[in-house]
Amino acid sequence: LVNNNPETVSTDFDTGDRLYFDPLNPESVDNIIATEKPDACVVQFGGQTAIKLAKHMDEIGLPILGTPADAIDEAEDRERFDELLERCNIPRAPGRTVFNLDEALAAAEEIGLPVLMRPSYVLGGQNMIVAYNKADIIEYMGVITEHVDMDHPVLLDKYIMGTECEVDAICDGENFLIPGIMEQVERTGVHSGDSICVYPAQHLTQAEIDTMVDYTGRFARELHVTGLVNVQYAIKGETVYVIEANPRASRTVPFISKATGVPLPYMATQVMLGKTLDELDPWSMRRGGFTCVKEAVLPFQRFPGVDIILGPEMHSTGEVMGMGSDFPEAYYKSQLASGQDLPQGGNVFISVNDRDKPILPEVAAMFADLGFHLLATRGTARYLRERGLEVEEVLKVYEGRPNIVDRMINGDVALVINTASGKNTARDSKSIRHTAVSYGVPYCTTVAGAKASAIAIGKRREDTHVESLQEYYAREARG
Repeated sequence: LVNNNPETVSTDFDTGDRLYFDPLNPESVDNIIATEKPDACVVQFGGQTAIKLAKHMDEIGLPILGTPADAIDEAEDRERFDELLERCNIPRAPGRTVFNLDEALAAAEEIGLPVLMRPSYVLGGQNMIVAYNKADIIEYMGVITEHVDMDHPVLLDKYIMGTECEVDAICDGENFLIPGIMEQVERTGVHSGDSICVYPAQHLTQAEIDTMVDYTGRFARELHVTGLVNVQYAIKGETVYVIEANPRASRTVPFISKATGVPLPYMATQVMLGKTLDELDPWSMRRGGFTCVKEAVLPFQRFPGVDIILGPEMHSTGEVMGMGSDFPEAYYKSQLASGQDLPQGGNVFISVNDRDKPILPEVAAMFADLGFHLLATRGTARYLRERGLEVEEVLKVYEGRPNIVDRMINGDVALVINTASGKNTARDSKSIRHTAVSYGVPYCTTVAGAKASAIAIGKRREDTHVESLQEYYAREARG
């Protein structure tokens, strides 16, 4: 086993016969291959970093177990991936590849704002943004052309505001299995590594589920996947769009393995070694009857100057899982495990961008019904009062004292709901979010997250119990 993570010494010391803690680059791997003389290698459990070595393994003639290097490149390369989607008759958001500012502005004009911008072969959403106007595009291209090697283009896609879903599937070259489809709580635009996701999905129609199963099967067969494949989808209206497909294990594999009872890494390894799914029979291992929520662990307390707004670029350093008899219980446990104890009462401060305001009254009313007192800055307070809610108006930081930050420092705010739109709004309210992190005030930076928190707080007042994973499986088997 070759792993470039220093923590591997304590977590993986007994996983293989030999453990190398070395950089995952061609030079280091070549030295290990010369020493160990392996018959073949496995790259699909090492994330994007290991996948990038697949072409090198191919060039030096070391066989890759599982999905071949060319299929990996077909999923990574924008033009080849588009051709693949066309062959499979699968829709995706309109997009273009651009190399300079003029091309970027022309492409945005053609497909319409807002657009998602990112370098090709991106790792962890690095340098990804949602551009809402021409100024965002000009600023982004100025930075990217100065600091990034432009041998590879910038990818510019129409941003689809909808529900994001994720599928991990296992394929033996012919048959495939999807243990479960995960649904993100936040809307599209938040990196899947930072998002809250739930299994089983809470709001999908059977038609949407059937479509994702169908598309995933087409991908797996067309790419000749042997092992694992991860596909991310966006749903808007009645259309299911493909965001991306990765012929490798994703970070959600441990979560979906526990949530469904199907040990995906073990199954994928057996498939790569020549077993078929029919021989392994993973269908008989599936468990259910409970709900699981994955929450990201975010390192903001260790980096006080970093803004806590979530977006296309990944910030999380880990994740936790909550299990319960239903979504509210599982969500509450996931928040507790990630270090955020949701309050049972007190003042809730609300300040959101204009795009989020149409769904805000429903969320604010949920907190009011739970007995919370609503606080808001002038514009949000007026908006909520016009819709029949009682709201106390508080000053913004630059409007005088005592302002919202003063009240947070004094312990007078139990929960902060704050969303930003574009960089200017983010900067305006950054001090509020900074204070929340510094003083340990629970916060939500999406309205969808705030709604889920309100649901969970209501559930907390009822019975919340703790059971082990084995007890959940046994209960389902008895049922």
